[in-house]
Formats: sequence, C-alpha cells, structure tokens
Amino acid sequence: MLNELISMLPKSADGVLIVSETNRRYFTSFPSSDGILLVTRKGSVFLTDSRYIEEAQNTVKCCEVEELRKTSEQLPELCRKFGVRVLMTESERLTVAELNAYRKILKGITLTTVGTDKIIDKLRMVKSEIEIKSVVKAQRIAEKALEHVLGMIKVGVTEREIALGLDFFMLKNGAQAVSFETIAISGANTSKPHGVPTDKKIERGDFVTMDFGAVVDGYHSDMTRTVAVGEVSDEQVRVYETVLEAQMKALDTLKAGVKCSDADACARIYIYEKGYGDYFRHSLGHGVGLEIHEKPNLSPKSDLILQEGNIVTVEPGIYIPGKFGVRIEDMATITKFSCENLTKFTKKLAIL
Repeated sequence: MLNELISMLPKSADGVLIVSETNRRYFTSFPSSDGILLVTRKGSVFLTDSRYIEEAQNTVKCCEVEELRKTSEQLPELCRKFGVRVLMTESERLTVAELNAYRKILKGITLTTVGTDKIIDKLRMVKSEIEIKSVVKAQRIAEKALEHVLGMIKVGVTEREIALGLDFFMLKNGAQAVSFETIAISGANTSKPHGVPTDKKIERGDFVTMDFGAVVDGYHSDMTRTVAVGEVSDEQVRVYETVLEAQMKALDTLKAGVKCSDADACARIYIYEKGYGDYFRHSLGHGVGLEIHEKPNLSPKSDLILQEGNIVTVEPGIYIPGKFGVRIEDMATITKFSCENLTKFTKKLAIL
C-alpha cells in the first residue's frame, strides 16, 4: 500500500507525512491514538509512543517502527536521513495549529497540503477483499441486532429503549463499537432525517425509523429500516413503496463508470415524479469504510465516477414535516457490470 502511495506522488514531492488516526491505521493496519507515519521514496517509518511500541513492532510489517520520544528531534532527523526537501501532508484531517507546529519543526523543508487528501482518498475509496469482508461482518452483526430489536418494538416502548437495544446487542455480539450515535425515532419524529432518540413512547400507527451500524476491525456498517406499529394508512404505504422503488432503481444503475451524480438523479427523479420531490432532502448515499462517511458521495454535486471496489450506501428518503418520514438504506459494493448488495435484511414493510 505504501508503494502505491509513493507511486501516486507528484515528482516534486519526496514523501508524505501522515498524522491523522484514520489514515495511519489505513496504511499500517495498526490502531493507535497517537503516532506519525513518514512515507518517503527512500524509506518509511511509523513512530508511536511507549503505550503502543511493543505491539506495533510485532504487527506493523509495511515499514520500520520506532518509539516516538521527541517529535521535534526525530522527525527532522528522519527527513535528513531520507533526503526529504518537499513533504506533502494532509489538510482535511489536520488543524491549522498542528500544521503550523510541523512547519516550525521542519524548518528548511517545504511542507505542502496541495493534493495530499485527494491522493489518499483515491486509494481508500477502492476497498480490498479484506476490507470488504470486515464491512460484511459488521453488517451481519447489525442485521442480527435489528432482528432482535423488532421483537421488542410495540406500543409503549420508547425510542431510547429501541436505540439502546440495538447498541447493546451489537456490542454484546462482536462489534468493537457502534458506527455512530444510533437513530431510533417514531411518529412525527421520523420526518427528521437525523432525529435523536427521545423518551417518546411508540404509538399505534407510528412509523419507526432505525439508522445504525456496527464496527469490526475498524470498519463500519450502515443500514436503515423503517417499520410500522399496529397499522398503516394508505399514505404511509404509498410513501414507503415510493422510497423502496427509488432505492431499487438506484441500485440497478450502480456499476463501475457511472457518475455519482447520475446515481443520485435516478432516485431523485423517480421521487419527484411521484410528487414527493420537495421531501427528499439529502444525498442518495456515501462511501463507508474506516469512517462512516467516506468518498465517493452519491450526491448531485459529486463529479466522481464509481469504481470497482467502492462501498456506498443507497438511502433515499421522504420526510413530510409534522407527519412522518421513511428511509431505507443498504450498502453495496461496486463491481464492473453492477453492484453487490451487502445488506441482506428484508425491505418488505413490516407491521409489528
């Protein structure tokens, strides 16, 4: 992976300084809250502190590993050793204060942020088989959690209880963490795409929307299902079927070479034609991996082209203020001629 990174650098750059936790983990496969990864054309070193050094030396195989004692001395020394004059570094995951500190430490070295994140994102967007397997493991845990929680959803149960039920099951059954703060909302609250679970009790006729995921080996899953309790109105059924059909149409368009904006348009146009265009208020989806939101984004504003190995969510929604909302979300891996849906849980409207 480090060789691929080096091969993508402009000729003017001698190396890359990677300090963000997520990107360090991506290139070294080693999780740590502190550390520096220096990648150069003449050699690479992962520096981490005494809390991690023994494990890092035993597990990191892509480069040398040294204990991080004093950044202001070790980093300039390594740059001299590897003949670094121009060093690229991240910008999107680096604060201004951190960047200024590194520039002060690396006097005499040109430190540039131009193009670094684009190069790293291009690598991270295409998942390996190992990465895909980790996402699938996380997804299966999430699906089992949903199956478990559906058995507890009934009139009188609160949104918080549903959210806690999902979280507890995932953490008890193999998840290292939950992917993000679990969304479990009901009734009129479902019109808020990122509503926060409250002590509101489920009522007969409510929709319940659950958006959640698990983390395995650092990789996230993400899924959303909307279910009904007791009974549904004709309008609820109509909106649900519109969202589901929009999602299926979008999934059918996904393949390598498709513009992300075109995938979004496929679902958006269908929802518009059904009269709900004003109520689809977010992008169709996003990339998933070591972070819950990664590139590529299935967005009207995206100019990216889908590639084999991308993992993206497909999550159209309709949200009618003051009434209810529906979102259905799957994850899919992009292949040469289509996509593989990684989410196996049913999308048939459940009335509990």
